[in-house]
Amino acid sequence: MSRIFTTSVSPTLTGLVEELATPAHHGQVVEAWLFSDVQSRRAAEKELAKHGIAARFHSAYKPLLHFFLEDLDIAGSDLTDIKVRYPQHDNAAENRFLLETYPLAALVGQATITFTASETTDCTYEITLRTALGDETSHRIFAPNKVHQDIINETHLSPTGWIRVQDVEGNQIRDERIETDYEILFSRTMEAIAGHDWGDKEPYFDELNISVNLPGKDQAIAHDHEVISLHEALHEDLYLSLLEYFQVKSGRPLDDRGLQPGQIVPEIRRSGSAVSVTVETRPLSTAEILGPDQELVAARAPITSAQIMAELDQIDGTPFAASSRSGRTISARYRPGADAPVMISGGQHANESTGVVGALRAAGALAKREGAHFTISPLENPDGYALHQRLITENPNHMHHAARYTALGDDLEYRRGTALYEKAIRVRAQDISKAQLHINLHGYPSHEWTRPLSGYVPRGFSKWTLPKGFFLIMRHHDDWTERAEALVDRVTQKLAEMPGLLAFNNAQIELYRIHAGETGFRIINGFPCMISVDDRHEVPLTLITEYPDETIYGDYFIAGHSAQMATVLAAYEAYQELAG
Repeated sequence: MSRIFTTSVSPTLTGLVEELATPAHHGQVVEAWLFSDVQSRRAAEKELAKHGIAARFHSAYKPLLHFFLEDLDIAGSDLTDIKVRYPQHDNAAENRFLLETYPLAALVGQATITFTASETTDCTYEITLRTALGDETSHRIFAPNKVHQDIINETHLSPTGWIRVQDVEGNQIRDERIETDYEILFSRTMEAIAGHDWGDKEPYFDELNISVNLPGKDQAIAHDHEVISLHEALHEDLYLSLLEYFQVKSGRPLDDRGLQPGQIVPEIRRSGSAVSVTVETRPLSTAEILGPDQELVAARAPITSAQIMAELDQIDGTPFAASSRSGRTISARYRPGADAPVMISGGQHANESTGVVGALRAAGALAKREGAHFTISPLENPDGYALHQRLITENPNHMHHAARYTALGDDLEYRRGTALYEKAIRVRAQDISKAQLHINLHGYPSHEWTRPLSGYVPRGFSKWTLPKGFFLIMRHHDDWTERAEALVDRVTQKLAEMPGLLAFNNAQIELYRIHAGETGFRIINGFPCMISVDDRHEVPLTLITEYPDETIYGDYFIAGHSAQMATVLAAYEAYQELAG
């Protein structure tokens, strides 16, 4: 273990209260935008009121949404019409400020809401509200942003702190950006890591641990799984920014998933008032999180690694295995039979956990079918899965994309060379089965995914920032187009029979369109699909599922792994018909 950097940052909210709570500021009116939760901001306002200062502390993160949540009683209002004109900016995507309003359209009840782009570039929303009695009010909601360059010299427009002060006569005496504790913590951490001598050989470390203490609480929103979480956003920004830094350091392009820096682990913990960070390198962890087994068909949360192996042991077939970077075993089974062979896998991206359960359930069902012929590898990335299990003990409702890739830091599918580690399980599955269809179960965030300190929208993942239902991706070799189209048609026909699944899709897609625009998908039998020629895979047909499963539990988790299982069974059956 080697410590690289540690620091603490003075809380901005506390500092502002101390600065303003003096006789010199008595009678002033203060507005500030900060990265602090609503409870802390309201408490600071009350403290300043004792000193004769009228203060309003806004959220610098998603300020328009916070206006509706904090300044308007949406549920108790008689609003019938809401018009939102959102700004644009040369340094941001056209829909950037529209995305930040998500999921407002789902929170306004029976009121009609419309969003239109304005010509303004002053980072200010223009709102018009109309009531049932015809009363109309207008509001201007400031969303402070800064244009800046990140650690790899990419230019962004990112939310930032701001302060406005009026004196007792109503004159504006201060109107300027303030660098908040949230921003300082992030920038100092990135600079320290970028300034360290990592050498020139990948991997640069085993585990790079970034341990953060940050005050505040997550704020649940009354829509599906949406939560406003500065802690989760900081995890995502640190992890993805560090991936980008090491991509540039290695000479790779920013979207290169073959980078092998090691395991990057931001651990963001809630603290009472301290704002601090410690960065250190650690050995790879080989510990496993223990827990009770769940009935597989009714599993309400990700199951333990031990249960995954125990469930796999119940499936008859020939065992085969590979090893991860940390030495964990990737176990699989080959079930020979008279049918056309199929490969089934889950857990490539280890924070996408419904596919693991869905793969096991489907394999268990297929094992009872006479002549069934398949391989099953339910957990391809055990190092990432162990990290996910570790991280959700602290923050179960966060996406934890640090657990997405392997302990080498890469996406196993993109691995090349002779040291295949986890990818060896796929190579072996294809060699042993000769399968021409691979059913690869995945998921994606069930709530909004943001990077507020790096332009808000996750670079390279802009299409994944909002949930948009359960959809399928089919990648196929050029001469397999007709069979790929036929297989997707048959699978989606079968999935359309699942109670509630089409309604679930339609609701999420509609909200996505309001806040982001068109999905860019084809709709086949009610399901969004992407079908494309891709000769990267040795297997000529690769069917990928994408269920919005990151952070879901309970009945939602059961619905997720049930849809995953149903897809495997439908694809297996459709493929047998096509192969025959």
